[in-house]
Amino acid sequence: MIELKVNGRTYTVSADRDTPLLYVLRGELQLNAAKYGCGLGQCGSCTVLVNGEAVFSCVVPILLVENKEVTTLEGLGTEDAPGPLQRAFIEEQAAQCGYCIPGMMMRAHALLRKTLTPSDAEIRRQLEGHLCRCGTHMRVLRAIQRAATAMRSAAAEPQGAATRETEL
Repeated sequence: MIELKVNGRTYTVSADRDTPLLYVLRGELQLNAAKYGCGLGQCGSCTVLVNGEAVFSCVVPILLVENKEVTTLEGLGTEDAPGPLQRAFIEEQAAQCGYCIPGMMMRAHALLRKTLTPSDAEIRRQLEGHLCRCGTHMRVLRAIQRAATAMRSAAAEPQGAATRETEL
C-alpha cells in the first residue's frame, strides 16, 4: 500500500511501487485527463505536476511521488467552475482533438506559477516537449497569455474586493 496526495486529497493505493503514476491516476483514481501517448516520456500527453513541477507521469513510478503533491488537470477546476487556464483554453478554442491539451495545460500551469508575464518565446520553450498534430498552436499561445492576464488581474485585485462587489 502506498499513499498518494492528488489534487489535495490523500488516496491509499495497492499498486506496485514501480507502477507508473499515469496508470494509477487513470486506472485506480479515475482521473483521466492525463493521457497515455508514447509511454516513453516523449510526447507530453501524460504531463502532471509533482510539487509544482511538470513531469511525464508515464515514466514516474509512484514510489517517487509518495509524500509529494500531485496535481492533475482535474485539480485546476471543474466543468462548472473552470480555473483561469481552463477557461482561457475554452474561450480561445485551443483544443481540437484535445488529446495533448491536458498535458500542455499542466506544463503551462507550471510556467504561470513561476511568472504571470511569460513571453511567447518562454511559452514555446515550456511546450517544446509536447507533440500535437492538430495545428492549434497559435490558439494555445493566446490561451496561455489570456490566462496570464486573468491571473494578473486577480492577483492585483484587493483582498475581498470581489466579495464586496457581489454583496452590493
